[in-house]
Amino acid sequence: MKPIFHHRCLTTQEVDRYRYEGFLLVGCTLINDGLAAMREECMRAWSAEKGEFDSDASWLKNSLLPDIHHHSEVVRDFYFRGPLVDMVESLIGPNLKAATSQLTFKMRGNTKPFGWHQDNGYGELEPYTAISTLTALDDADQANGCLWIIPGSHKRGQIPVEQSTEEKQQQSELTLDIDESDAIPVPLKAGETLLFHGWTLHKSEGNFSPERDRRILFMRYADADAVEVYNDRRPRLGRLVRGETRFPEVEQFESAPG
Repeated sequence: MKPIFHHRCLTTQEVDRYRYEGFLLVGCTLINDGLAAMREECMRAWSAEKGEFDSDASWLKNSLLPDIHHHSEVVRDFYFRGPLVDMVESLIGPNLKAATSQLTFKMRGNTKPFGWHQDNGYGELEPYTAISTLTALDDADQANGCLWIIPGSHKRGQIPVEQSTEEKQQQSELTLDIDESDAIPVPLKAGETLLFHGWTLHKSEGNFSPERDRRILFMRYADADAVEVYNDRRPRLGRLVRGETRFPEVEQFESAPG
C-alpha cells in the first residue's frame, strides 16, 4: 500500500522560527492518493450535512463541520497517527491530545470574510501552548480566501473578548479591532499544512473566485492536561495521542481502536 502521508520531524531552525513568528508552513503532508481520499471522504460528509451553499444561511452553517474525524477514516488516521503529531510534539511537549477536528470551507459564492481573531479566544485552553493546523484540500490564495496572519502577534498573549452568554451559546463570530499593517497572506498548495499558535492573530477574506472552492481541514492539538479556562477549568476532552495525562476522562476519551 502506497503511503498517503508525508512524515517528518521539525528541524531546530523550524522550531525556532515557529516560536519567533507564531506560525510555520510545514509543506506537503498529504501525498500520492492521500489528498484525493481526504477530499472524497470530507466532501461526502459535507454534502450529507450541509448540502448546497446557501447565501442566506449563517456562517456556522456555511463554513464549519465539527468532528470530521467521526465521518472519515482518512481524517481519523491523519488526526491521531499522522505526521502532525510528531511535529506538534516538538512544539508542545511529550503529552498530547487531539483537541479539535473540523472542516472550514469557503465554497465558491461564499464571500463572507472572517475577521481578526485568536483561536484561543474561541476556547481558551491552559497551558497556552495549543496549536492550530490548517491542511489545504485546494490551492488557497487571495482570490479564494487564504489565511492572513500577523507574524509575531502571539507575543501579545491572550486578548480578552467580551461575549454575552447568548453569543457564546450561539458560537457567534469573534472579531478584534487590529492594526493590520504588518499582516501577510499565507497561500497554501493543496496538501500543504500550516501550523500556528493559539494566540496568533489571523483572518480570512471571502472567496471571490468564480470557479474554485477553498476547503481546509482544521485540527487543533493541546497539552494532554490542558483545561478549559472558560468552563470552570474542566479538562478539555480529546483523544490522548502521545504520552500520559492526569485526567482519567481524557485517558478514556475516544480510546477505542480506530
